[in-house]
Amino acid sequence: MIKKLVFIILASGLVLSACSTGSKEEEQMEHKSESKDPDGMKHTDDSKFKKGDEVTITAGHMPGMKNAEATVKGAYKTYAYVVSYTPTNGDKKVNNHKWVVNEEVADATKNGFKKGATVKLEAAHMPGMKGAEAQIDDVEKTTVYMVDYKSTENDKIVKDHKWMTTDELKSR
Repeated sequence: MIKKLVFIILASGLVLSACSTGSKEEEQMEHKSESKDPDGMKHTDDSKFKKGDEVTITAGHMPGMKNAEATVKGAYKTYAYVVSYTPTNGDKKVNNHKWVVNEEVADATKNGFKKGATVKLEAAHMPGMKGAEAQIDDVEKTTVYMVDYKSTENDKIVKDHKWMTTDELKSR
């Protein structure tokens, strides 16, 4: 009877783990919270969501993020990049990381970078990100938001998550 119960529990775990919707990169990412805005970033009042707005996150950049309840901490107009990079700490290459903003890239120009450019990251959102060489996979001139959210995976509060775009948030 105990062997049968153990088998059922183990089989259930395998089935549930196979249902994960996150990519391998998402599963390996560990959020690193930063408490200050990047240098040179200016808040904007010309945004769909304002500081203090209660929103729901519709994107799943990381485990526990999709459908999480969040509070907007700030809104900024900038260039936002999707980047691929190899972390400086020896971790596996991260592909298509969303988002790094223009102000978090070394030697950034006011007019941003083009898709395909190679840049040095100053962002420290994830372990091994700061100082890494990255390729810009995509670029958008947009409003980005910093948010606090409650993980749907473990109910942990994540403070100052950088960055979400307008289309990755919805009003509650």
